[in-house]
Amino acid sequence: MGLGGPARYFAHARHDVDVRTAWAWARERRVPLRVLGGGSNVVVDDAGVDGLVLLVDTRGVQWLEGPDEVEVTAAAGESWDDLVRCAVTRSWAGIECLSGIPGRVGATPIQNVGAYGQEVSEVITAVHALDRISGETVTLAAAECGFAYRDSRFKSAEPERWIVMGVTFRLKPGGRPSVKYDELSKHLARRGLTTPTLEDVRESVIAIRRGKSMVYDPADENGRSCGSFFTNPIVDAEHAELVAARVGGAMPRWAQPDGRVKLSAAWLIERTGFAKGTSAGPVGLSTRHTLAIVSHEGAHAHDVIAFARHIRDTVAKQFDVRLVPEPVFWGRLTLDEEEDGSAA
Repeated sequence: MGLGGPARYFAHARHDVDVRTAWAWARERRVPLRVLGGGSNVVVDDAGVDGLVLLVDTRGVQWLEGPDEVEVTAAAGESWDDLVRCAVTRSWAGIECLSGIPGRVGATPIQNVGAYGQEVSEVITAVHALDRISGETVTLAAAECGFAYRDSRFKSAEPERWIVMGVTFRLKPGGRPSVKYDELSKHLARRGLTTPTLEDVRESVIAIRRGKSMVYDPADENGRSCGSFFTNPIVDAEHAELVAARVGGAMPRWAQPDGRVKLSAAWLIERTGFAKGTSAGPVGLSTRHTLAIVSHEGAHAHDVIAFARHIRDTVAKQFDVRLVPEPVFWGRLTLDEEEDGSAA
């Protein structure tokens, strides 16, 4: 987002040993350690980070191909979209709908990255991580990662314990692409593609994302954002009916396996009067996507937080649905006024 102050200490890890060295240095001196990947999903306090920021920039991709599956292990610092492009080029199915997402491989299991009908938890078999408690590098099976919607053990249950070093994915050689998402299906249909290839799906996903300013482009007026600022809320079925009754009409919703219902955060935001392009000083909503908060020239982190808080509180007041922010906040940033003492 182009925001935030400096790090007190900074380390650039190009190899796994650099990660271990930085962790040991911070532990010995009792300095807080923050792990940075591509920085595309982080909002940094204007005051900066009073600790060590560790940029994980490790490289390396290995694969073991069999007749029915291929296991791909990528270092945490690898570009996520480069890995997706590599898989699509080699006709390995499983992550084609996750094209165009900025960031690094190591971040994908933390948030259980998903888009257009796919989630990385569907293909992750193992996460290799440094345990900050024991100092050992361990391999966690997918079942141990606590994956949920935009969540994992690494994000919510034990957010300060693990440093992801690498991820292993199980992909399908020669597999058919996944076309579950209605918007993606319609885009492919407009292109006249009834039996799309993996490359066709990747091209359509990137085109859709670009149309929403969700592909990184420094020349785009909406480019300085974290993408979707809020996750889609999941509520009880009864609550979903109450929300629908308040709007008095059709409402986008998706039934979940546990009986609850996922609502559209963008739809809720729009129904409370926040149209695309709505602004408050140097920050505002993207002109192309209601879920993206954009920082314009002169913006500060506290401006973004105040604007996000205003949106969240307005939606909560009208629909009794509390939106949860998707990016990670560094420093004293929080949407809860009682914690940071600021006002919207």
